[in-house]
Amino acid sequence: MPITEFLERNAAKFPDKTALVELNPEIREKRITWKEYELIEPTADVPYRREISWSVFNEKANRFANLLISRGVKKDDKVGILLMNCLEWLPIYFGILKTGALAVPLNFRYTADEIKYCVELAEVDILVFGPEFIGRVEEIVDDISKNRLLFYVGEGCPTFAEHYDRLAANCSSVSPDIKLTDEDNAAIYFSSGTTGFPKAILHNHESLVHAAKVEQKHHGQTEDDVFLCIPPLYHTGAKMHWFGSLISGGKAVILKGVKPKFVLEAVSSEHCTIVWLLVPWAQDILDAVDRGDIDLSQYQLDQWRLMHIGAQPVPPSLIARWKKLFPKHQYDTNYGLSESIGPGCVHLGVENIHKVGAIGKAGYGWEVKIVDERGETVKRGEVGELCVKGPGVMTCYYRDPKATAETLKDGWLFTGDMAQEDEDGFIFLVDRKKDVIISGGENLYPVQIEDFLRAHPAIKDVAVIGLPDKRLGEIAAAIISIKDGMTCTEEDINDFCHKLPRYKRPHKIIFADVPRNPTGKIEKPVLRKIYCGESVVAKQNNS
Repeated sequence: MPITEFLERNAAKFPDKTALVELNPEIREKRITWKEYELIEPTADVPYRREISWSVFNEKANRFANLLISRGVKKDDKVGILLMNCLEWLPIYFGILKTGALAVPLNFRYTADEIKYCVELAEVDILVFGPEFIGRVEEIVDDISKNRLLFYVGEGCPTFAEHYDRLAANCSSVSPDIKLTDEDNAAIYFSSGTTGFPKAILHNHESLVHAAKVEQKHHGQTEDDVFLCIPPLYHTGAKMHWFGSLISGGKAVILKGVKPKFVLEAVSSEHCTIVWLLVPWAQDILDAVDRGDIDLSQYQLDQWRLMHIGAQPVPPSLIARWKKLFPKHQYDTNYGLSESIGPGCVHLGVENIHKVGAIGKAGYGWEVKIVDERGETVKRGEVGELCVKGPGVMTCYYRDPKATAETLKDGWLFTGDMAQEDEDGFIFLVDRKKDVIISGGENLYPVQIEDFLRAHPAIKDVAVIGLPDKRLGEIAAAIISIKDGMTCTEEDINDFCHKLPRYKRPHKIIFADVPRNPTGKIEKPVLRKIYCGESVVAKQNNS
């Protein structure tokens, strides 16, 4: 069945039940405190809180679908989405799918040139964009508007686009009569670009539906659960975790803002039961509590049953701290790629918290193996490349047969991640294949060094990269971000690292910010560009 049938089922089964809530605490914070909000009528032009029911969600999707069809959109056309997280995002996404066209979500951090590149690579026919992107779209409008329509979402529609809200409002709310199958193409997502320029990843409806089943199977969502969605919806991670709400008919809250108090206020006021965090956000919550900036007794958190993390390796020390603060929380971590329709192809499981640090075992409906350079399965305990196979594997890299052939082999997706399996069959990530540092003939895996360093009480975040070295080929350099209000010196770090084998110890310590993309992954190409080949002077961070 196509993924759109879940929306239509929910609209029929739960017509008046809240489907989506949008919270914008940055706006509310400028007017009143969160506790006063329920007593005072909002006065800002943009409301703090908006919501729609399942029936309205479906009607909005139908209206947009019929608008697209009236403009000639047909099966296998492509419609780009360039929006910040908002209440319109998912109805637009499903409206596209209902036409048989492909939804093409775009990273909101893309520059104008990157937007142009991705629009052209994916052969986008229509681009839907919001107010945050007027300037960037205007830079390239002469190039991308020749054979494309531009729809604008929000107030202040620019002259070079048409107003989505006004046009869609006049279209039929009845679902278009377009027959869809599991094999029909559904969406093109873009790789995160942490190891190069983004690739276009093609998925069909079977992939999307399997992602929904995997999420619900792993986390047991029911119609009574409330999912707090913070990461960007353009990414498969946030979208596929939300699919657990879609398949169960549960409410989801789209939170605009990642401050610890914003997260806890949303959990409290909307009675959220499931929250997916990235490592930096979980770290920020813990640090805010430790500093006394957050008083947990001021929030209603008893209903919060599950905190899960994905998109990056998770330091065991962080989860140990989390469980001390929230002992009743279930914890889970999911591993996945956009090529495997996001999280869940490997999954720890809430019952396996004793294995924190592992990414887990094969997820629901998935197979995994770890192979050497010849593609042969390695012995348990040996490091090799992680491969996954299942209904959620991409169809291909769109218009890139060479990259497809290198990544898809006999139905197996070669992830590019180095991993090893322990004696109990749990898989541990070692590092990205391209990030391995070869120093004096030894393979160094940055993730292992990063996990060790994160146990230092003063370290907020860390990234390890290889720097060129005439003698050893490469040396390990640790870029370290220090927690607010704390100090740390290079000597402190070196002393701490004495517990590491000598060959794994960082040769260079750099105190600086650690850049991460919106899905929490460290942007190591950015760090290499800054530090490789340059003379870097490590300095004490006294923030």
